[in-house]
Amino acid sequence: MTIGDPILNISIFAAFVAITLVIVLRASKNSKTASDYYAAGRSFSGFQNGTAIAGDYLSAASFLGICGAIAVNGYDGFLYSIGFLVAWLVALLLVAELLRNTGRFTMADVLSFRLAQRPVRMAAATTTLAVCFFYLLAQMAGAGGLVSLLLGIDEALGQSVVIAVVGALMILYVLVGGMKGTTWVQIIKAALLIAGAGVMTVWVLAINGFDFSGLLGAAAANSDKAVLEPGAQYGLTDITRLDFLSLALALVLGTAGLPHVLMRFYTVPTAKEARKSVVWAIWLIGIFYLFTLVLGYGAGALIGAETILGAPGGVNSAAPLLAFELGGSVLLGVISAVAFATILAVVAGLTITAAASFAHDVYANVIKRGEVPPNGEVRVARVTVVVIGILAILGGIGVQGQNVAFLVALAFAVAASANLPTILYSLFWKRFSTAGAVWSMYGGLGSALLLILFSPVVSGTETSIFKDVDFSWFPLSNPGIVSIPIGFALGIIATLVSRRKESPALQAEMEVRSLTGHGAEKATEH
Repeated sequence: MTIGDPILNISIFAAFVAITLVIVLRASKNSKTASDYYAAGRSFSGFQNGTAIAGDYLSAASFLGICGAIAVNGYDGFLYSIGFLVAWLVALLLVAELLRNTGRFTMADVLSFRLAQRPVRMAAATTTLAVCFFYLLAQMAGAGGLVSLLLGIDEALGQSVVIAVVGALMILYVLVGGMKGTTWVQIIKAALLIAGAGVMTVWVLAINGFDFSGLLGAAAANSDKAVLEPGAQYGLTDITRLDFLSLALALVLGTAGLPHVLMRFYTVPTAKEARKSVVWAIWLIGIFYLFTLVLGYGAGALIGAETILGAPGGVNSAAPLLAFELGGSVLLGVISAVAFATILAVVAGLTITAAASFAHDVYANVIKRGEVPPNGEVRVARVTVVVIGILAILGGIGVQGQNVAFLVALAFAVAASANLPTILYSLFWKRFSTAGAVWSMYGGLGSALLLILFSPVVSGTETSIFKDVDFSWFPLSNPGIVSIPIGFALGIIATLVSRRKESPALQAEMEVRSLTGHGAEKATEH
């Protein structure tokens, strides 16, 4: 199945890639030091960083996955939008500015500030890499489905080649541009994504006489599910009710533990600019999620769930199919290029975060104990980028056809289980110990991964990664309802039984720095 003109689609893709590569190359001229490569020299304004945060946060899950989920499941699909938006507010109110004031480049800078450096940095790097990997899987699945739809590639081999090409482009962007180049790609992508979604939203409403109720009625009439009320996906049985609760916990709590979003706060020069970026990000993200409601129901009304599910890319093809229905090949090409930009920008942000975590936390502070030669850390980060890119390509090939919003929800569950408890305890609990941090991170990560491995996501159903085998015993698709409490509980238990007493002076210094921003640009070594 091919929609639109493949030559036009490829031309728009190529033009976008060429323009952004030029921008990345220009930005890369100043990426010499670790601060330049990881934090863009802290040179971005609040407005620029807020737009980039929106670009980083509004992933393929937000555009492709949520539109598809609403088109197919209606009300239950919109729960993803609500969860992602509420989650962002939780992250901002609880941790974002405090983390920015306390750290330098990575989440582990904060977690190890008053705790033992080596074990905490190793644990934080491990959980960061795991979260980034799950999130990368979602973006790669979205990329494969999107480009396959535009080029009419139905067979798995062709989609695998597409995923490999996207991965190669991602590696090139991050190798060359570092955080500065990545940030400019995210800013451009956010502007294009919100503008494109806005145009389509107005178009869909105009077709329905700007009568939103009429649009909902048309979507309901074109679906065999009750898309205007709960229950199309969740709530039909006790298991699906639990699954919904687990999903909600993962979405609402997971953002505050996503290292690639939190790392964006290190690119602004002051705490004041960090607060400004927060305000801009909330507005942009909130407006976009309102657009997804119209686009999802619009796709359900104009395209229909059966056609969407039958297209290459499955549920992720709802937004491109809607664009083709509205404006033909030209709008399809433009919107698909925007979606492609979304994927590239987010995978670049994820990759540089993972590379920074390994190079800065493991190589520089654990292996070399801070004794790093000039440019050595950046060189290791670039090697790490290549390794992560190859792993993301292989993983993306394995999860083809999965809903990208669903895959991102798994990343949120891992983040909420492995990172969030330690972040909150480090910032707000004076007694919290190194043992508590290590047990919380490894225990939360291990329990989340174990439950995902033995869940219907991996085996036992028609939508599983391995359809022909069944080794699942955990009934829920999202592990958050079990793994998140485990992460919090292990942090408390290990701290209470630990005999090690952490430094009261460092704890006091961390409290002052997190609240005031004083000394935020200084090294956090002790």
